[in-house]
Amino acid sequence: MTEPSALVLLHAFPLSARMWQAQLDALPGPDGSAARVLAPDLPGFGAAAPLPDAPSLDLLADGVARLLDSAGIDRAVVGGLSMGGYVAMAFARRHPGRLSGLLLADTKASADTEAARANRERIAAAVLARDSVRLLAEEKLETTLLGPAAAPELVAAVRALIAAATPAGVAWAQRAMAARPDSFDVLAGLRVPAAVLVGAQDALTPPADARAMAQALPDARLTVIEGVGHLSALEAPEAFNTAVRELLRRV
Repeated sequence: MTEPSALVLLHAFPLSARMWQAQLDALPGPDGSAARVLAPDLPGFGAAAPLPDAPSLDLLADGVARLLDSAGIDRAVVGGLSMGGYVAMAFARRHPGRLSGLLLADTKASADTEAARANRERIAAAVLARDSVRLLAEEKLETTLLGPAAAPELVAAVRALIAAATPAGVAWAQRAMAARPDSFDVLAGLRVPAAVLVGAQDALTPPADARAMAQALPDARLTVIEGVGHLSALEAPEAFNTAVRELLRRV
């Protein structure tokens, strides 16, 4: 019997690794689950300080490689939700030999449109000018991230995670995401098992984006989770964890 794989989970913007608590509680262990689950705070979020370097998701991907080094892990299943998915694809581009599997949730492989890049720069400039992330609350970001049936207590929890982000972290991440390239060529070149997950009511990266990624990947299985929006790991943790366990058994 093969040794269970390590799993790295990369969080969504503008949350922190705290969003993965249901996965950290449930996934480590026997029966196809991961031997270890690592969920780092990306720079500027949670306990991690913002980076002084020019914004680039490649820097975050290289940080994941250093995390594996420090943990004594050669290869891992790397996965992320939304922004975390962008970082996972950057990791696949820069460190393909360290990837044993790929998990992409509520994300997309295409680059931003001009309008999307302009909106990211608007947000980045505004939070830095105000030295506050209050703009994200004013725009009710939590209701965009969650499906319409999300419980009030989950909405409040996501709102609190957003409020804990730093202006510098928000601005840096927005500019890094705006600069990311199309990743379909990276996905097409991978030869590891992959899982693509998406909430059926995800308005930010809808199921069409998930299907496009699944079609590009040589060995991918697509899971559409009914009744939830963009933060599927938070809204439907049991369904999310089931799909992750299935990926881990294939690695």
